[in-house]
Amino acid sequence: MSDIALRRLAWGVFGLTTLAFVVNVVRLIQIPPETTSWGYPGAGPEILLSLAVFTFPLVGALISSRHPRNAIGWILLVIGVAWGLNGLSLTYTAYALHETWAPGPDLVIAVTAWLWVPGVGLPATFLIMLFPNGHLPSPRWRPFAWFCGAVLVLVSVVYTITPGSLDEAGYPELQNPVGIEALRPLIPVLDLAPVLMPICIIGAAAALVHRFRGSVAQERLQLKWLVAAASAVAFGALVAVSASAGTGMAGTDTPAWLKLVQQVELLSLSLIPVAMGIAILRHRLYDIDVIINRTLVYLGLTGTLGLAYLAAVTVLQAAFRPFAGESNLAIAVSTLAVAGVFRPAHLRIQAFIDRRFYRSKYDAAQTVQRFSARLRDEVDLEALTAEMIAVVTEVMQPSKVSLWLKEARGTPETSQVVS
Repeated sequence: MSDIALRRLAWGVFGLTTLAFVVNVVRLIQIPPETTSWGYPGAGPEILLSLAVFTFPLVGALISSRHPRNAIGWILLVIGVAWGLNGLSLTYTAYALHETWAPGPDLVIAVTAWLWVPGVGLPATFLIMLFPNGHLPSPRWRPFAWFCGAVLVLVSVVYTITPGSLDEAGYPELQNPVGIEALRPLIPVLDLAPVLMPICIIGAAAALVHRFRGSVAQERLQLKWLVAAASAVAFGALVAVSASAGTGMAGTDTPAWLKLVQQVELLSLSLIPVAMGIAILRHRLYDIDVIINRTLVYLGLTGTLGLAYLAAVTVLQAAFRPFAGESNLAIAVSTLAVAGVFRPAHLRIQAFIDRRFYRSKYDAAQTVQRFSARLRDEVDLEALTAEMIAVVTEVMQPSKVSLWLKEARGTPETSQVVS
C-alpha cells in the first residue's frame, strides 16, 4: 500500500473513532446525576477518561499522516479503536436493556468484553517496546514480542469464552452467551491468564531501559519525552491513590481537593500520547531538558515548602495556644514565613538540581561567571583575548575558535584563530 493510501486510511480510522467517542460521551452526559463510587456527580470520571483516551487516536492520526510506515501511529489508532468500540458496546447495551425491540445486549457485551485488553495492554507493552522508530531495540527482543502478543490474544480469548455472568463487564445480571460450559471446571486456571500481563509490562519497561542506555542524540531526546510523561502519570497516580487511601481510612466524604487531584490524574493520561507525538514529529524536541529541569525544581520546592509549612503551623500553634487560644495566628505567621523563603529556597533547589543532574551545564555557568568577574578588572587585551578563547573552548568545546577584534575606524579588522 502506498504512503498516500496509508495516510487516507489513518484519517478514515480516526474519523470513525471520533464518531464512536462522540456517541459515548453523549451517552455519559445523559446519565442521571447521582453520586458514584468515584465521588463525582454522574459519569464525570468516565467522561474525563474518554477525553484523555481520545488523545491516543488523535496523535496516532497525526503521526501516521507524517510517518505512515511508523508502527507507533498505528498502535495509537488501534488503542483508540478499541476504546471507541468498547464505548459503543456499552452505549448499545444501556439502550437495549430499556428497549425490548433491541436484540442481544448480552451478546454485544460478551463479544466486546475483551476490548480492554488491547486498550490497556498495547500502551503498556508494544507502544513502549517499539517507541520511537516502530522497531524493537534489537532482534533479540523478537521472541519476547511474540510472547507479549500471545499473552494479549490469550487473555482476550479467555475473557470471551469464560462461562458465567458478565459481572466483570459491569452487568452481573447478564450471562455470557458465547461462554463454553465445558470450561467451567477450568475457570480457576483461566483466571490466571491475566497474571501473565505484568510480566509483559515489566519486560517492555526493560526494553525501554535497554534502548535508552544505547541511545544517542535525537533518539535519547525522544525517549526522554516518553520517560518524563510516564513518570508524571505514575507520580500523579501515586499521589491520587495515597490521598484516596488516607481519606478512606479517615471515614470522611471525598473532599473537593481530592476530587480535583483525581480529575487531573485522569486527564494526565493524555501526556503519554502527546509526548510521543512531540518526540516523533520533532516539535519542540529539544525543550525536554528544560521541562525536566523545571519539573524537578518545582516538585522539590513544593515538597520542601509544604513540609516547612506543616512543621511551622504545628510548632507555632503549640507556642501560641497559651495566649492566643484557637486563633489563626499560627497559620498567618507560617504563611508569611513560607512566602518569605520561597525565593531563596527556589534558588538553592535550582542550584542543587543543576549540580546533581546537569553538571556540565552547571560547570559551564560557573566558568562564565568567573570569567565575567575577572573581565571587570582585566586591562591587557592580549591576556583578555587568550582567556576568552580558553573559556569558549572549555564551555562549548568547539573544533575551532575564531575571535574577531574591531579596531578603531579606518583600520582593518584582525582575528585570532585557535584550532
